[in-house]
Amino acid sequence: MTTPPNAFSVPPNADDRLNAAGGAIDLPLAEQILATGEITSEQGVMRWGSNYASLVTVAGNQATLVAVYKPQRGERTLWDFPDGTLCYREVLSYHVSQTLGWQLVPATVLRDGPHGLGSVQLFIEHDPAVNYFTLDDTFADQLRMFAAFDAVVNNADRKGGHLLLDARGKLWGIDHGLTFHSTAKLRTVIWEFERQPIPGPLLEAMETLLNTILCRGAPWTELMQRWLTNSEVSALVRRIERLLSTRVFPSPSNRGPSYPWPPV
Repeated sequence: MTTPPNAFSVPPNADDRLNAAGGAIDLPLAEQILATGEITSEQGVMRWGSNYASLVTVAGNQATLVAVYKPQRGERTLWDFPDGTLCYREVLSYHVSQTLGWQLVPATVLRDGPHGLGSVQLFIEHDPAVNYFTLDDTFADQLRMFAAFDAVVNNADRKGGHLLLDARGKLWGIDHGLTFHSTAKLRTVIWEFERQPIPGPLLEAMETLLNTILCRGAPWTELMQRWLTNSEVSALVRRIERLLSTRVFPSPSNRGPSYPWPPV
């Protein structure tokens, strides 16, 4: 796999101890290392995003990882999202993905880094020439998961380049700072499933997620109550309930832009 153009050479995410059975990444282990390991170096700034982000090395007892660090103080001021909350939304998106059992988002934690508090997310080695627009029909099942996930978290920025393909053929989603708004803001390039039935296993996972939120059945739900407004939490519950009721993927809205810009 190649590295992003004009970027930097990236060492492997970790040694074999980070790989679970079948070669999949052990996300709970990666999460633990990202949260407790020592950030030993900042390798360079990722200059193609609108907010400050850099690659860092995180050294733990079991492995050394490369991660993307997005400090809170480097977040660009937006008119529709509260200042300093994008890093929280990145972390909550990871936990929603994990609770759904879909493992769409790389391990993400909130912690102090070289420039203060921020999100730290496992870097996924990938080919930057591959994105949503280069994928074929063999990825349809994975894309259905992303379409459902984005509808749940109200993703306002699912660009084609926010889907990364790893060496094992698994898609990962990144850049989830613009999520969980109380107003419908779904902007995505993945609309090919609109009005199609949501597969039963995905609906079952959403029901589990809803029960976890309503019962505060996981530590991250307590964080959600602190990091999001009451209206944002209520809107999250309503979105899941609506998807469980309609049982179909949503359609583009006529109340505002439904596609991100730029699309890649």
